[in-house]
Amino acid sequence: MNSTWNEEFASRFRRHEAELRWLYLDLYHNDTGAYNYFTDMLYRCWEERPESLKMMDRAREAYPEWYKDRGMTGMQMYVNAFAGTLKGMRKKLNYIEECGVSYLHLMPLLESPEGRSDGGYAVSDFRKVQPELGTMDDLAALAEDCHSRGIAVCLDFVMNHTSEDHEWARRARAGEKEFQDRYFFYDNWEIPNAYEQTVPQVFPTTAPGNFSWCEEAGKVVMTTFYPYQWDLNYMNPTVFNDMTDNMLFLCNHGVDVIRLDAVPYIWKALGTTCRNLPQVHILVRMMRIVSEIVCPGTLLLGEVVMEPSKVVPYFGTVEKPECHMLYNVTTMASVWHTVATKDARLLAHQVGQVFALPKQYTFLNYLRCHDDIGWGLDYGFLSWFGWQEVPHKKYLNEYLTGVYPGSPARGELYNDDPRLGDARLCGTTASLCGIESAREHENGQALAEAISLDEMLHAFMFTLSGVPILYSGDEIARENDYSYHGDPLKREDSRFLHRGDMDWEKAKLRKKKTSTEGQVFGAIHRLEKIRADRCLFEAEADTWILDTGNQRILGIGRYYRGEKLLALFNFSDRDEIAWVIDPERYTDLITGEKQDMGQVKMPAQSFRWLFHNFNE
Repeated sequence: MNSTWNEEFASRFRRHEAELRWLYLDLYHNDTGAYNYFTDMLYRCWEERPESLKMMDRAREAYPEWYKDRGMTGMQMYVNAFAGTLKGMRKKLNYIEECGVSYLHLMPLLESPEGRSDGGYAVSDFRKVQPELGTMDDLAALAEDCHSRGIAVCLDFVMNHTSEDHEWARRARAGEKEFQDRYFFYDNWEIPNAYEQTVPQVFPTTAPGNFSWCEEAGKVVMTTFYPYQWDLNYMNPTVFNDMTDNMLFLCNHGVDVIRLDAVPYIWKALGTTCRNLPQVHILVRMMRIVSEIVCPGTLLLGEVVMEPSKVVPYFGTVEKPECHMLYNVTTMASVWHTVATKDARLLAHQVGQVFALPKQYTFLNYLRCHDDIGWGLDYGFLSWFGWQEVPHKKYLNEYLTGVYPGSPARGELYNDDPRLGDARLCGTTASLCGIESAREHENGQALAEAISLDEMLHAFMFTLSGVPILYSGDEIARENDYSYHGDPLKREDSRFLHRGDMDWEKAKLRKKKTSTEGQVFGAIHRLEKIRADRCLFEAEADTWILDTGNQRILGIGRYYRGEKLLALFNFSDRDEIAWVIDPERYTDLITGEKQDMGQVKMPAQSFRWLFHNFNE
């Protein structure tokens, strides 16, 4: 430790010094030169951190659970689709506040080449904003405005790879060995072919294989995702040092939550799947330590789109935590399975597994995001009911694209692979719930049912512990945007179906209570307010799966400090009865009606939030 360091930084560094030094030198073969450069870089980044952010760090250190507040609601959006530019975003903060949002996830906005960006996930410069969106100063100004309103800002940090246009990649193509060593370059296909024996393909139809030929360098380069995204070699300490520097640069521009994109992929080893290797957790643990030393008001959000057994380890342990938050991806997929099957048994099974985890684990809960819906379901569990993986995926996709007879859903397939009988799904929440098709056919009853389903799904999301996340436009029942079919840069990627521009004319209708937009907007706002007002939604609350005696109705219980909630969700398109044994009398938090337990009538695609206060 340097004796000239400021005491505030030095005291934080001392708390972590022994572990950080051991992890770094063990991973990087006692390279003390690289380690000393690394620690000096951390101090430089702390010195460069604006005083306003240091003040926020101190406040959040005093209240480290700040992000678990039950009043927290998130929203995810593309800047260009929502407001055009970062300056435009500042003008829309009143709307964001009106939506009840206190966590704003801005989708990738760093510089990336047009047509070869994978939606912004092929970064060519980690220190520049995409020019048409603004500048780094604009990002810092937006973050400052957000902070003044109590809104935290989340930004993606694409750490697995760079764009082939990144300076490192350009210099590697030109033959500079120092920069080729930052990637995975091979003189021939012998080693790449050996990797292919054990490494799965991410996009087998649109980007098959895990390697590409680089003509300029005359070598093979690893490209796990797309040929224009070159995988970084974290076995090289220079890569970890410089990427950590890039991350802290974003933090110093006001980013509160760093979303670690594709984090399971960042360490590669021959003879493995190159997924979730032990070294990944060492790297993430070091990044957590770095954040606690340099910018303790910053959170790490892990993007781990895998089955629960692979997701949970990214929380680390209580003594040695890694990510502050993770996505509840399996629950999201299970929700849409339940919409299509009208059978809540899988969802109850999966949510029960989440409830069994330690309460300090914080998940982001969402109905959809910028990406597709993949069917990573528990097929071992489903097989008990006669559902087999391939035909079941086919049914889910047919139902949610509206191909299945009688289905009101409207979605599109993504990355369809007929050879494997597999495909993923795209679509907005409103369109998948049937709002689009009901409007198209001017069917008032179908529209009312679709709106009820939309509200029920959001109520389910708000019932869970963690942070509920809205995708921009869902709050006003935005439907699919088919205009991407006519755009040559987008038409091959059906994810743009649900990434359309914000419709500000539709947004005006949120104030008209009888409109579809007004009904959905009002329902979500009501759920947010109830959640913020009731302590039973605290993260520390006891949660359990409630037996409803009806496989079409999901039941969830919550209890905290004398307050109890029984939440019921009828996924059937018919009226059903929930059989709930409980001696107390409950109040419906939505309607105010009193309800005795026993036979609880549940209209089709509806929910009940039934509340009892033992303190009264």
